[in-house]
Amino acid sequence: MFTTRLCVFVGVFVGLVSFPSVGVAQETARTPWGDPDLQGLFDYATITPMVRPAEYGDREFLTEEEASELEQGAIDRDKFMTSQPVSRAEAGDAAGANGHAWQWGLDFGTQVVEDRRTSRIIDPPNGRFPELTADAQARSARLGGWGADLPAADHYDLGQGDRCLALHGLPLAPLPYNNLVHLMQTPDHFVIYAEAFRTWRIVPITDRAHGSIPQRLGDGRAHWDGDTLVVETTQISHRLQQGGMSIPRTITERFTRESDGVVRYAYTVDAPDHWTAPWTASFSLRTTDGPLFEVACHEGNYAIVNILSGLRTFDGTSREPTADPGTICWDCEEAISSRP
Repeated sequence: MFTTRLCVFVGVFVGLVSFPSVGVAQETARTPWGDPDLQGLFDYATITPMVRPAEYGDREFLTEEEASELEQGAIDRDKFMTSQPVSRAEAGDAAGANGHAWQWGLDFGTQVVEDRRTSRIIDPPNGRFPELTADAQARSARLGGWGADLPAADHYDLGQGDRCLALHGLPLAPLPYNNLVHLMQTPDHFVIYAEAFRTWRIVPITDRAHGSIPQRLGDGRAHWDGDTLVVETTQISHRLQQGGMSIPRTITERFTRESDGVVRYAYTVDAPDHWTAPWTASFSLRTTDGPLFEVACHEGNYAIVNILSGLRTFDGTSREPTADPGTICWDCEEAISSRP
């Protein structure tokens, strides 16, 4: 009988060692007050594209071999680009004042997202944005898309990036640079500090109703849904980087600790003036040592003068402003929605 029990014990032990994930849940790190611990400095750069490439069709996930091949390709490209000078043309700088001149100063990441999805968009299931509304289609046609000639009759025609008014961090979204975010929490507040454009958000964890005053970073409220912290932001008064040059009605973010080194981040954008349906994207926040850097945008903000004077020199024309600057209220939703 002893021998039989010993064999059973050894069999069970070997089974647990061989298959550690079966029936064994990883314990979620907790704060001293008992909430899941989401704190840390994270890097969210990724080579997973926002929109699913056509080559994957309806396939949601990469195989391990495909993910490894893509990541090795990104590492090899980084090594190549940092080993020699690259001209503007080679760097793909076709976007005029909106482009980046030097490829080696950028950081696109070298990893796919943790779950190996083929796109950051997870809803709609096809990994693509919903259809644009009629107004958004007209607006996109007028602007001409990325790399189009700027219709810069005055500084109001330039994008918010050129004007150093770009807003990053609501929601988070990978950029070619400064992809770090610092998360901090207390029992009743959650803090999100995005390195890009130095965006601070201090969100109360409360069941208190949203306020009624529109704000540049909106009015945020957070609550726990199991081990996931949900941050819902309304009353957004400005166009956002991931809002499709629109003013979303609501942005809902979800932060979930997946492991000691990874927080899963997902957000849903509801912008009915731009898309015909809400959409959701998701990617990984990975622990990093940093450090965080300052993002100063245009030093001295000379870019606007240089862009406008350069355009005048280039085309030899003198264009009249499209609007009286004194009549534009950039804090008014009506005024914002009427501008390109």
